[in-house]
Amino acid sequence: MLCSYLRPSLPHILPLRLLSSAASRVAAVKQHELLSDTLAFEDPRAFKVKSLGELLRALGVFRLCSFPALVNNCGKLMSVARTLLGKRGFSLLLRPTVYAQFVAGENEAEISQSMQKMSLQGMRPMLAVPIEEDLGESTGEKRYDDNMDTMLECVRMSHSNAWSKDPMMQLKITALLSPELCVKLTNIIRQQPYDLNLLIRSMDGEPISFPGLDEKEAAHLRSGLLRLNKIAEASVNKVRVLVDAEYTYMNPALSLVAMAMMKKFNKDGTWIWNTYQCYLKDSRSLLLDALSLSKNECFCLGVKLVRGAYMDKERKLAMKEGHQDPIHQSWEDTNDSYNGCLDLMLDVISQEPERYRIIVATHNEESVRRAVKRMEELGIDRDGGSVCFGQLLGMCDHVSLTLAKEGYSVYKSVPYGSVDETLPYLVRRAQENRTVLQGIRKERDLLRKELNRRLRLSLRGGS
Repeated sequence: MLCSYLRPSLPHILPLRLLSSAASRVAAVKQHELLSDTLAFEDPRAFKVKSLGELLRALGVFRLCSFPALVNNCGKLMSVARTLLGKRGFSLLLRPTVYAQFVAGENEAEISQSMQKMSLQGMRPMLAVPIEEDLGESTGEKRYDDNMDTMLECVRMSHSNAWSKDPMMQLKITALLSPELCVKLTNIIRQQPYDLNLLIRSMDGEPISFPGLDEKEAAHLRSGLLRLNKIAEASVNKVRVLVDAEYTYMNPALSLVAMAMMKKFNKDGTWIWNTYQCYLKDSRSLLLDALSLSKNECFCLGVKLVRGAYMDKERKLAMKEGHQDPIHQSWEDTNDSYNGCLDLMLDVISQEPERYRIIVATHNEESVRRAVKRMEELGIDRDGGSVCFGQLLGMCDHVSLTLAKEGYSVYKSVPYGSVDETLPYLVRRAQENRTVLQGIRKERDLLRKELNRRLRLSLRGGS
């Protein structure tokens, strides 16, 4: 009798439940509307965390980047400036300007200072060793061994510092393996696919012979795989290693190596990742193949999703060799490709977040908003680790800072090294991303608004 007295009858409880459900829906709608307003990325107060010097530097550098002639010819111009000014004078010119905007520093003390500041702003570092090679630039085994040591030091630095929270680092396989071999390997596996276990056995030190390669080439591949294995062993359970995609004439070989590393090291977590370039017409099929392979081979898959940066070179090469252009014909097609791959990964992550991860590596605000909206719809945690966002150091801070403020995981790709070491890297990135550099008017406008806000406060005696 007492229980029946305490338990409300169903007609009384239904209205309460309906009201509660309606209230929850209204609250969710309001929260979504507030988030949508915030993620318009129109608020210059995102830059409140930046010093006056940082605002002025960014405005100056971005103004220079808005001139196509400067960006297109930056390599030649910097070479002339270096000749005229000398090494020391050139360094004095670049260090407080372009270098300070896009590079974290030269030594660990400088890098740590930059990273601590980034950490206080809610962002995480993804260190990038500025080493890569293209055809005709191969430097020999000694240089590749030196590059491995540099990357092992990057693993150590990423893991051992207080600013490191779930740290990432970028890795270019062509810093450890010659581009010429990667091209030949690509041509071989298009005709005769390699078993992943063949590469894994080589990583474990077996003297494997590889079909289609002569002994010298096989020896170099074995050495490269051993180098990659050392880096992976050092990083597992410490640092997530994101393998960069490069050119289509070598990407299949790079992906083969990345997948072999995933099969060996991603059994219980996502430590090795691969990159998918959505400006390529076959990007979705490549991603589907990777998802299928990870399921069949029982390893976790990490995906770095980018639009792509080698469009001009890829198109010129396709025209020169009479091949079909591998790049989507329009910006809209590339956007559709990116958003389709993004939706695919988010759907998979919502079902098995412990097995799949993605970094939404883009400066495109619409893609960021789309990812955020789908995360809400699918119930994916903002800071759960399965989905994070990535932008380049020194660029797109109005997006990065806003996302971090809203509780999302945000990484900045952070090159480091001396002026001489990072200059070729910066020149290549500038030329590859010139459409992005020339399209940063909105960020410049927001920086200018924040600067004007501070000047008005100063004139009124505010702080």
